[in-house]
Formats: sequence, C-alpha cells, structure tokens
Amino acid sequence: MIGVEWAQSSNGVIGRDGVLPWHLPEDMAHFRTLTAGATVLMGRRTWESLPPRFRPLPGRRNLVLSRRPQDGVETFADLSQALAAASGDVWVMGGAAVYEAALPYADRIVVTEIQESFDGDTYAPKIGREPDTVGDWQESSTGLHYRFLTWG
Repeated sequence: MIGVEWAQSSNGVIGRDGVLPWHLPEDMAHFRTLTAGATVLMGRRTWESLPPRFRPLPGRRNLVLSRRPQDGVETFADLSQALAAASGDVWVMGGAAVYEAALPYADRIVVTEIQESFDGDTYAPKIGREPDTVGDWQESSTGLHYRFLTWG
C-alpha cells in the first residue's frame, strides 16, 4: 500500500518557510499511529525540517528523495527508485512536489483538514475527487478545529 498523508488549512496551505504554520498535537499523534512500523518517504527539505532528535523518525524506515546522499538516512534520486526499494506500507509525508509526484501511485490519501485558514507559501495538491470518508469536526487542545478526510 502506498499512502499519502498531509495536513492542510481551509485555504490549502501546508507550509510556510519550511515549517507547519500551526500546532496541532492531535494530528501529530494521528500521524505517528498511521505510520508506525511503515516506511515514510519524504523530500530533502522535509527531512531537514525535522528536529534533529526526531531524525530519522523512530519506529519507521525513513527514505529521502534527494540528488545528493543525506547523512543518516537512505537516499534515492527519484520516486520510482525509492518506491521500488520499499517493502510493506509506504507513507509519503512531503513536501508539495513529492506529494504531487506520488499521488498517481497512491492507494490511500489521508488529509487532516484544519477549519481555520493560514498564510503560507506551500499548498496541498489538488486531489480531483471527493473523499470516501469525512470525519466529524473536532477541537484541538490548541483551539483549532480539524477533521480527517480519507480517499481509498
């Protein structure tokens, strides 16, 4: 199974200056549960945006797309090489260009939709169809409102 997972604001923002422009601990917990024991695949900038103490993400095989080898992680020059090297479930976790490239391969898409809008410079790709499952709105401990959308 190849899955793609991200969080986006109501206006489609997924990032600003290389980081998430919100704090949503419930989404982070959901991500940990969703990807536990699986392979996570990310672009170099997403890899570099992880706090050093979380690199590589524990309990998962970490793969990075980059033209240059990255220290401490398996690195692949392109998406097809990375997918061919992966076994079991693979979750694509960013960034925007990697999401866009991986969508045609995705068996499952999971999006955390945040009801509030945010300023940003990076936007989610368009999926082009309605989700199969739409969760109920929930309130985060930070006061934000979110729900989970699933395709496949």
